[in-house]
Amino acid sequence: MPVMDEQGHARVTAAVAEAELHTSGEIVTVISDRSDSYADVALAWAAGLSFTVLTLLAIFPAIPLGLVASIYGTWNPEWLPADIFGTAAAIGIVTFLLAALAQLWDPLRFFLVPGVIKTQRAEARAVDLFKVGAERRTHGRTGVLIYLSMREHRAEIVADQPIAEKVDPEVWGAAMADMLREIRQGRIADGLAAGVRDVGAILSEHFPRAEDDRNELPDRLIEL
Repeated sequence: MPVMDEQGHARVTAAVAEAELHTSGEIVTVISDRSDSYADVALAWAAGLSFTVLTLLAIFPAIPLGLVASIYGTWNPEWLPADIFGTAAAIGIVTFLLAALAQLWDPLRFFLVPGVIKTQRAEARAVDLFKVGAERRTHGRTGVLIYLSMREHRAEIVADQPIAEKVDPEVWGAAMADMLREIRQGRIADGLAAGVRDVGAILSEHFPRAEDDRNELPDRLIEL
């Protein structure tokens, strides 16, 4: 399901075109549902829960063994090592599978992903997309990527090396703040447009538009 409707796409595209009228920089906007599947995190949670349950079984063995005995109606059960280990293995496997299946529900999966991991994966995804779509693809290497990852609630701004050498990372903070102010209110298109305008203003200061400048990267919003 698209994150943004056609009107939103048109608003962001128009903002990019307007911003690039005053700079030789090229602004690329990308919005994605998520930056990663986090399958490794889900497996880690499932394995951790399974290990925790097995540890509790070792500490309090009478509870699960008594439950199994009551299910089968066994009188004065005598547990052999194979019975004990078999029961523990079955409980561990069932716990792992249930935990893994539960995390197929996206709200739970993303709730369980630590914030620092979300940030790292969103940053890595933004850099990967920048390398593919903007890095060294413009005359003078003046590309900037604005990236939104919706599930993680993360935004990133990645700039080509010549821009990064002239613009301190802190300068992008104002653009990020204006963008997130709108996005937090549910106005995603307005937020992206605000970020584009701010980035364009920064670029126009350091990389003003030349007379022979041409549009080298698409203005349209890319939705993944």
